Amino acid sequence: MKIYALVGRRSCVKEDFDMNLSKGFSMFYGSRALENKIDEFLDRISEAGLIYKKAIHVFLEHGVTEDFVTHAEQIGHIESRADELRREVEAGLYEQNLIPDLRADVLSLVEDLDAILNAYDASGYRFTIEQPVFPATLHPDILAIVDSVTNSVEQITIASRTFFRDFNSCRDYIHKVRFYESEADRISTKIKRAIYSSDLPLANKMHLCSFVEMIDNLADMAEDITDKLAIYVIKRDN
Repeated sequence: MKIYALVGRRSCVKEDFDMNLSKGFSMFYGSRALENKIDEFLDRISEAGLIYKKAIHVFLEHGVTEDFVTHAEQIGHIESRADELRREVEAGLYEQNLIPDLRADVLSLVEDLDAILNAYDASGYRFTIEQPVFPATLHPDILAIVDSVTNSVEQITIASRTFFRDFNSCRDYIHKVRFYESEADRISTKIKRAIYSSDLPLANKMHLCSFVEMIDNLADMAEDITDKLAIYVIKRDN
């Protein structure tokens, strides 16, 4: 089925196209190269999350060591490659005969996901530069919030991958993003309460809390994308 049908047949074409999607057909009809680029783009997000977890673990144990810097640089390289893929995907979308509304939703989704990668990258380098000193008693909770935010990002990555193939299945992952985001908020509040009830100087408290908020923001970004993705699914489902 061709997507470039005449305007008068557009609604029928859209119904057929969305029905095919719901059956598991590819959104990008006949463009394996574009599918592969999107898959690689999503792979880079997952990879960055795994490295970010390792980096924070190293930082809490040993500070800004060579290993930590290596991890931060790896995330930077991943982010650069993802930027290249994003631009290629954006160009490829305009070469596809997609319904404009669908193209706009996909473009928005890709750009929002890219912003998460940028946040991973910026967070790693901020740790490298500012080197916050968290009390050892807070280390388990810092690792716990990092687990929650990276799990949240991973679930939105899976949901996005599913959207491109079988959008109705996205609902299976959307609630998981929200669960992990809620967990991240809970742990963030716990950490900040512990910081402000400590004997640390006020400047140190504010500095440490800014890092906790920076980490927690990754889950917030994932939840924001989830809210948009839920709307994209509803639009395709009508």
